Amino acid sequence: MSNLLTLIQENRDAILNEWLQAIREVSSRRGLIDDRELETQTSEVLAAIYIVPTETPLNNLDTSAWRPLKDLLANLSASRAIQGFTPSETAMFVLSLRAPLFALIRKHWGNKADQLFAEITVAADFIDKLALHTTDSYIHGRDQVIIRQQEEMLELSTPVVTLWDGIVALPLIGTLDSARTQVVMESLLQAIVQTNSRVAIIDITGVPTVDTLVAQHLLKTITAARLMGADCILSGIRPQIAQTIVHLGINLEEVTTKARLADAFRLALERSGRAVVRVAKNNTVSAVSKEF
Repeated sequence: MSNLLTLIQENRDAILNEWLQAIREVSSRRGLIDDRELETQTSEVLAAIYIVPTETPLNNLDTSAWRPLKDLLANLSASRAIQGFTPSETAMFVLSLRAPLFALIRKHWGNKADQLFAEITVAADFIDKLALHTTDSYIHGRDQVIIRQQEEMLELSTPVVTLWDGIVALPLIGTLDSARTQVVMESLLQAIVQTNSRVAIIDITGVPTVDTLVAQHLLKTITAARLMGADCILSGIRPQIAQTIVHLGINLEEVTTKARLADAFRLALERSGRAVVRVAKNNTVSAVSKEF
């Protein structure tokens, strides 16, 4: 059994000072973190090692004794992913611990070649496993940030606008996939319920292409809106999209379509028993809504 863990715990303060110096020498992004926070992080890591029983093997980090240290490194990696550190810079935080450990090993076992080689091997393997765990945690944390940003972008890219009392519009920009269609459908149905709307306009002017899959997603959304009691009008049908729909044989016969959002809004007003007329007042012309 290695004596390295006992040696680390007995020389905690010396290792901390040398570790901080090693980090400052290799770090090129010190502007992302100040010295006080860096010292706090290194102290917490060494404190997590200090509480591990000395009989715990260093070659197996899956034991429960190492769980506090692994959790600490995982949280640290996730925070550095948010701060803008790269995976290599995050791993270097742990890898820079090698230099002070190797120096300590040479100091204690420098006159015993076999013991020196054995302890250096144990230390290198221990640090490498911690660095790999740090990198994996960083990637996981970054993936979580990306997923959260994608969800927020989906919500922001599907705004439902109330155009008039009982009329809502959903302008779509970009491509439609299964995940986004689900968000679109939920946003539209929720708006229909909240505003008690009877007409919903889905505008696809900002959708670059319409293929069979996109058409299926639109039809599902329109069907769901109808089940909620709202008539749907599909606007933004450009000539290229119309030709594509015809060539693909997509059946939109039961869907009311318009080339422009303005035309769809005019039809929605008619279906709700309203009309927009121009009236002259003080030599100016303004538009008002008249209900029939």
